[in-house]
This record gives sequence, structure tokens and C-alpha cells, in this order.
Amino acid sequence: MKRSDSRILTTHAGSLPRPGQLVDLQLRKSRGETVDPAVLGEAARQATRRAVARQLECGIDVGNDGEQPRESFVTYVRYRMSGFAGESRRPPVQDLVHYPSFRELLQAQGRVSLLASPPRAAGEVRYVDREPLDGELAGYRKILDEQTRQFVESFWTAPSPGIVACAMQNDHYGSLAEYVNAVADALRTEYEAIVAQGFVLQIDGPDLAMERHRLFADRPLAEFLAFVELTISAINRALANVPRERVRLHICWGNYEGPHTFDVPLDDLAARLHEARVGGLVLSMANPRHAHEHRSLVKHPLPRDWILAAGVIDTTTNYVEHPEVVADRIETAARAVGDPRRVLAGTDCGFDTSTGFG
Repeated sequence: MKRSDSRILTTHAGSLPRPGQLVDLQLRKSRGETVDPAVLGEAARQATRRAVARQLECGIDVGNDGEQPRESFVTYVRYRMSGFAGESRRPPVQDLVHYPSFRELLQAQGRVSLLASPPRAAGEVRYVDREPLDGELAGYRKILDEQTRQFVESFWTAPSPGIVACAMQNDHYGSLAEYVNAVADALRTEYEAIVAQGFVLQIDGPDLAMERHRLFADRPLAEFLAFVELTISAINRALANVPRERVRLHICWGNYEGPHTFDVPLDDLAARLHEARVGGLVLSMANPRHAHEHRSLVKHPLPRDWILAAGVIDTTTNYVEHPEVVADRIETAARAVGDPRRVLAGTDCGFDTSTGFG
């Protein structure tokens, strides 16, 4: 991965706003309606072209396709893997349980996902269709070739096996561990293909923090930390053939504007995250609940060869941060890491986590 050797490089966490036509098509497809693949494909290409051009215009150094062709950062895998059917009913985040007025506010604002509920694992999970993946990668490369300017580097996102297993619940495997490992074996195809194309792989792992107040909300902390260890081990196995310096791991507590009083502290996660076979973290550090995490980075230093893509923009607020605020956050992250060359300026999370939600 490129480092900030002469200046602080800029990046983001992956998803960028999708245009209305694309949103409509992706929502219809997620609900099982008939959608012309050619129309959907062309809408995704045009949206990707705009997303790339806009990033370059804004001065993003390490950019991507904005995840435009995919309905969300995780559920798209159902179209590429076998074994999924029916619907999942995930437990809510604890903010919705303990703060009913917050739940009512979200409902009044329409801040609920319009996507159909994700499916469940009803059979053996295997990667069976590479065509969408290869098409997206080739299409993005073609769009890059059209540009008069280029990114310093490109990254490409794929979910962690843990978030797939949490979002798309298990009706087939004998245990959560068996399911997570099966998903990891399937995701190996994507992980290796992305890096083979010359892109940095970003593994999106909100499960490594958010599931503490979701799937594991009523369980002891030790059980959640065991799940983190399980997922990190599965990621490492899936990355066996991938150079660790070509991978960054995104950690998130949930990309929504809410109380977040049930978020697990980074201090509890750090040692386990450091076992990941990656070259750096993408970490939320701008929002009010996690702006203090630079202290954890001092107490639990990153491995010496890791970079930090520090969240210096809060993606859940309508406030536009003043440049001096962003500069302060970058300096704080650099002091915590101890070397500004290992710090990139990023965002806390994506700007359009799933179609129809934002």
C-alpha cells in the first residue's frame, strides 16, 4: 500500500452515493423483480464513471468504484455464492432497543433499509459465479483508463466472512464457526482476484465491533471476543496467498447517527485485531463516540509495518467539518501512530452503505 511519504494521502471507506435510477434498479432486483441486466449494467457503469471522476476532481488519492454496481457492501455475495435462500431476521442494534424515541425518529425520517431482507444459509456456501466479479474489475479498469488523471492507488472492497455470517444467518452449518470458515473459503476467490488485478483489498469488518451490540448483545464480552478471534483466523486463512501489505481492514461500530452507548471499546479489540494478516486499519475516529480512539492507538500501538487510514470525516452527520478540524484530526492520528508517513486521511465509514439507506 502507498504511504504518505511526502504528504498525507487521502482515501475513504468505500461506498459513495448512488444515483436515483441505479437505486431503483437495485432495489427492484433485491426484491426479486425482473430487471433487465443490460439496463442495470449500463446504469452501474455510468454511476461508476461519475464516482471515479468526482473522486479525482476532489483530490482523492486512493480511490475506488464507489461500490456502485453492488446493492450493499455485503449482501451482493448472494448472487455469486451458492447456498443462500429465504430471509434472515437479524437482531436490532441495541440503540433501537434501549432508545425507543431514537427508533421512532429513524422511522419518521425513513432511515430504514429499503432492500429486501437478506437470505439465510440454507445449503453449502461456495463461490460459483466469478463473472460479476471479473466484470466489475475489468469495467473499473476500463473507466480508469479513460481518465486524464489517475489515483495514486486503487482499492476494492469485499466483506469479512464474519459480517456475511452475521447478516445472512445460518440454517445449514452445525455451528457459527463452521459457517464463518465456509464463507471465508468462498471469499478467498474475491480476495485473491482483487489483489491479482493490482488493487488494494479492503476487507469490510463491521462485525468485529458492531456485532457486540447486535448478535452478541445479550452474551458475555468473552463470547464476542471469541467470535472476533474466530473471524480474524478465518480472514487469515482466506488471505494465505495474498501479500499482507496489499490488504487493509476496515473496522466499524455501525454507520448510523445514534447514541452508540453500547459500542465495544477499541481497547478490548486491539490485541485481537493486530493478529490479522493485513497491512493496516481503516478506523472510525471522527464521530463523537470514537474521536478518543487515538488514545487506544497509543496504549496498543499498531504493528510497526501497518498503516492507518484514520477516519477524519464523520459520514453520519450533515455538518461539513471545517478544514482546520480535519487537519487537527490528522495531526492527532499521526501523533498517536508516531509516524505521519503511516497515516492516510479517510472517512469513518461509507457514504451509501446500502442502496436506499445511505
